[in-house]
Parts: sequence; structure tokens; C-alpha cells
Amino acid sequence: QVQLVESGGGLVQAGGSLRLSCAASGRTFSSYVMGWFRQAPGKEREFVGGISWSGGSTDYADSVKGRFTISRDNAKNTVYLQMNSLKPEDTAVYYCAAAYGSAPGWVATMPKRYAYWGQGTQVTVSS
Repeated sequence: QVQLVESGGGLVQAGGSLRLSCAASGRTFSSYVMGWFRQAPGKEREFVGGISWSGGSTDYADSVKGRFTISRDNAKNTVYLQMNSLKPEDTAVYYCAAAYGSAPGWVATMPKRYAYWGQGTQVTVSS
């Protein structure tokens, strides 16, 4: 069982930056693939980025490539999402999630692959 708690959301102007954090409970954090998803009103939840359990591989949605960076600190049981050059279309509730991982380079992009979810944190980007 893994419990996830996101933080770091807020209101920012377009072009600004935010860093989201996701703190995980449990002793086996380092064995989970971690992902960030977002959901805007009236839209489906979409993949933003993910990182393998080893931290050696990452994957991003095309819409955030070059602007967002995901990282993890297994010693602190925390995964981060650094968001730069934010746009109004990045406005959404952001969720972190944990998936069981096996291959060290594997990153899951589909929500159904993730077994555990946080409660979400709101990110609002004003124009």
C-alpha cells in the first residue's frame, strides 16, 4: 500500500514556474514507477510525465516536452514535477500516481497501469 500526497500547486502567471512535489509513504517507494497526470474541467485525465523506478528513464506528453521535468529522490520518498514556461492550457488538477514496475527502464503512460493515486493539487495559470 502506498499513500501519495501532492503539494506545490497554486496560481501563477503565464510564463512562470511551479514545482510540484509528491510525498509517498511506505518502504518500497523505490520500486514504483511514478507518474504525473492532470485533469482539466470537462476533460479526461491525461498523462503528463513519468519516471522509472530506477530514475534512469523518463517520458513526457508532447504538450509539455521541453517545459516540464520529472525527477525523484528515493531517499526522501518524493517525486517532483518542475514546470516552466507555463501556459493557460496547463491549468488543471495535477495528480501523482504509483505503478508497479519491473524493468528498470519502463515508464507507464496509461492511467490504468497506476495502482495508487494522490488527491490532486490545483494548478492555475493566468494569461
